[in-house]
Amino acid sequence: MEHKKNFASLQLKVDDFIPASIEEKQSLVVMRESVSFFKDGIRRFRKNKIAMTALSIVLFIVVLCFIVPVFYPYKYEEQIKGSERLAPMQYSAKEMQMIQEGVSVFPHLLGTDQNGRDYAIRVMVGGRVSMTVGIVASLLILCIGSLYGAIAGYFGGLVDLIMMRIVDIIYTVPDVLIIILLAQTLKFPLNTLGTVPGFGWILKLGPNMVSMFIVFALLYWVGMARIVRSQIMILKQNEYVTAAKALGANNKRIIGKHLITNCIGTLIVTTTLQIPSSIFTESFLSFLGLGVQAPMPSLGSLASAALNGFQTYPEKLFAPAALIFIIILSFNLLGDGLRDAFDPKLKQQ
Repeated sequence: MEHKKNFASLQLKVDDFIPASIEEKQSLVVMRESVSFFKDGIRRFRKNKIAMTALSIVLFIVVLCFIVPVFYPYKYEEQIKGSERLAPMQYSAKEMQMIQEGVSVFPHLLGTDQNGRDYAIRVMVGGRVSMTVGIVASLLILCIGSLYGAIAGYFGGLVDLIMMRIVDIIYTVPDVLIIILLAQTLKFPLNTLGTVPGFGWILKLGPNMVSMFIVFALLYWVGMARIVRSQIMILKQNEYVTAAKALGANNKRIIGKHLITNCIGTLIVTTTLQIPSSIFTESFLSFLGLGVQAPMPSLGSLASAALNGFQTYPEKLFAPAALIFIIILSFNLLGDGLRDAFDPKLKQQ
């Protein structure tokens, strides 16, 4: 006979303590699998079709500018006699004779310039120079700006006041004027240093380009410093910073290990958006004649040289201008996608 439990009794049922089955456990799972900040950001970034398209274009341009020139049959400084100012896919008389003799001659995809140099390889190498300058300058800005802004934001008070007033002063300095002055002032010392073994790259780039890197390191980090400072001033109020201080961690470890690490998402986004700005600055300065030293090309210098014969050879201007446009647009769209993916405020539930 089954024993009936009294309603007011405190006796427990044994059946209530039978372990749940796997199906019952799965039915109670209402939360998604726990993922890290970067995995969650990458997952949201991959869902952004525009950003993924921009990333694909950037990778294609990297292959075009860094890998294809290695296997391309022409060199950017090679002058082919009798092949001056050829139209796209056009051969010179000597090359036509070689083709008739059965010799294989690679076509000039974008023609040649006034010195008989293949224009396609010069555009590719110019894109490589512009992208290299943009990436290196952005890394310089990242290192200097993040460290400076982190120190100012962490210590605050008088230290922050003095450091940020220095930033305000730097904001007023005209960068183009500084580049011109540095290029003229450092021209002789840099040319002398370029003759020293191991520093030949200075002569290859030229004093103008080296001066441009110096100006990037001296002036262009202030925006990054302000962004990092604002992030650090918020993060330093968190409990884990207080706990690190209580455990005896020094300021260097707290800034490098706990604060800068926790704003890495902002640093990635800001650096990505800084690359197109640096590329545009380099192209603009090269257009004015303050960029790389001839015969090395840059997209800005190619566009500047193409202006002389624009009415007769318009494709010589359209090719570098179109590549500048595509590179800057792709990096901007890529940066916007990274910002949408890694900014917690824009996170979509």
